Formats: sequence, structure tokens, C-alpha cells
Amino acid sequence: MTRRTLLAAALCVTGLLLASSACATLGLEHPPTARPALPTVRKSPSGSASPTTTSALTEAQAHDALISATDLGAPWTPTRGAATWRDGLLKATTPTAECQKLLDGLYTDELLGGTARAVVALDDPDAGAQLRYQLTDRRPAEADRALAWLRTLPQKCARFTAEAPDATVLDVTVTDLALPEVGDARQGLRVTLTDWSAEGDPLTLGVDVAAVRTGQDTFALTNGSLDDVPNEATQVAVQLGVRRLTEVRRQGRAQV
Repeated sequence: MTRRTLLAAALCVTGLLLASSACATLGLEHPPTARPALPTVRKSPSGSASPTTTSALTEAQAHDALISATDLGAPWTPTRGAATWRDGLLKATTPTAECQKLLDGLYTDELLGGTARAVVALDDPDAGAQLRYQLTDRRPAEADRALAWLRTLPQKCARFTAEAPDATVLDVTVTDLALPEVGDARQGLRVTLTDWSAEGDPLTLGVDVAAVRTGQDTFALTNGSLDDVPNEATQVAVQLGVRRLTEVRRQGRAQV
């Protein structure tokens, strides 16, 4: 049994999925439930977006809502430090403003703007991958504007060149990444940075990007690797992120 199958099975058995049908989709590169990401903001009877009267998460609640290495299972572990490719490749520059904003957001972990409420970084040493997950302080309207901007990037920055810190020219592509249909609004991207001048096979960094708003809360994650990006971890983290926020909110209401 592969690591991917074990991860999906464990989550289904422990009931961490939002619906039983999602068990069949975990671990798939393009799960059937993940249609191209479009805004799916649930409307209240008045026609406004999700209610904004709910109080912000406390610091303790924000940390409780984070995913963990235990959630993703082996070989994921707490990080031992920033991946070497962050400074080597993500700290790149390009003259196109929108595409530079994307690169800056990837490097600084501020894709949605503002500061993070809580952050966790996890490593998969087998794949040389690093997943960084954060809850943001964005209000729903601000988060939806940021998601709308991310949604434009597969067109505005479909392919461009960027210069790495060592002056290497990188070929960058941005495409849509299908995500499970959870939360109120979401957007996924796959960003690929390739150094064609590298000796032998080209050096390629792939980064999964996912941002999801559920009610008043919003989280974003990046999952990158110089090898094949473990996309099943991205899909699971998105579903668990929404589940964890829902549980934290429910517990908070029960304590009132």
C-alpha cells in the first residue's frame, strides 16, 4: 500500500473528512470533487456574503485550527527550517508588476496580504517538499478580493521570465489547480519555476498554492518541491483546514 493510499484511508477511518464521498478523492491529483475553482460564496437571506458579525478567533483558537504533521501522516514532520529553494528560486524578480506581486507573496508567505494569525511549516523529507500553512487576519471582503486577484493570475501570468538572485533566468508558468469544493470561496494555483540552463536535466521547482475562505476565516498554504510536489497533501490540507476551523468555531459557540 502506498503512502498516498495510507493517508487517504487513515483520514476516512478517523472521520476527518467533510463527506464520505470525499474519501474516494483524497490522494488523487485531480479529485472528481475539485472542479476549477470559482467563487461559491454562500449568500445570506439579505443577499450579503457570509456573516461578519462572528468574533475573530482568539490566539489559542487560531493555533488550534492549524493542521499538523500528525494530520498528514508519515513522512511529514515539523520543519527543520526554510527550504533552500526559497532564497535560491522564490526570491526572484520580474518587471511585470502582477507577476512580481505573486513571487513576493510566495516568498514572504503573504499571498493574501496582511499578517498571519498563526503559521505552521511541515517537511516531507522523502519528496524534499515543504508545506507552509497559515491563518490570515483578512476580513471576508478583503479575502474575497485577494482570491479574485489570485483567480486572474493563470491569465495575467500564464508564462513569464524571472531572474533568480544568482542572475539565473527562470521560466515561470502559472496554471489553475483544482481544489476540493469546501469552504465558501477558494482558489488554487500551480506555479512552476524552471532553470533550463542547469547542467543535465532542467532544475524545476513546483509550488501548489491554495487559499480558502470559510465564513469569517481564511487560510492559505503553499506546498513546494524540487521533485514531484506531493499534491495529495495539498488536497488533504485544504479539507482538514476547513474541518478544523469549523470545529474550533463550533466549540467556541458551545462555550459561550
